[in-house]
Amino acid sequence: MPPTIQNHKAGRDYFIGETFEAGIELKGVEVKSLRGARASLDEAFARVERGQCWLYNAHIQPYEFGNRANVDPVRPRRLLLHKKQIEKLDSQLNAKGMALLPLKIYFTKSFAKVLLGVGKGKNVTDKRETLKRKEADRETQRALADRTKNRR
Repeated sequence: MPPTIQNHKAGRDYFIGETFEAGIELKGVEVKSLRGARASLDEAFARVERGQCWLYNAHIQPYEFGNRANVDPVRPRRLLLHKKQIEKLDSQLNAKGMALLPLKIYFTKSFAKVLLGVGKGKNVTDKRETLKRKEADRETQRALADRTKNRR
């Protein structure tokens, strides 16, 4: 099973609301690079322009054994969504502070898909709260694990 490529910064820097699954238009041997998990979404974002959705700054490394058919690794890529979904995304993105972020790239059957999330940016205090909550959850899980371990 091919690995998924995740955007680690999205969950840390944004509150993610609604998510959408979109196809991605790839050229040449980009699919082989994705199947080898040779891509990065950390700086990527998406936009709705002229009735189409585009993915920017997603870095897909050129395939090692490719030829002159290799394309620019950070070129804009069109995302394949239904017209109603694009209109819904466009209306949600018109609100102040909203962004469209790729959360992960994965394969269903033989098609590459992108999970898009509509997010609102976090400020520094929100990030601290998230870290505190994660740490508290880890401590409770450790305490529960130690408790069950000591019972045996």
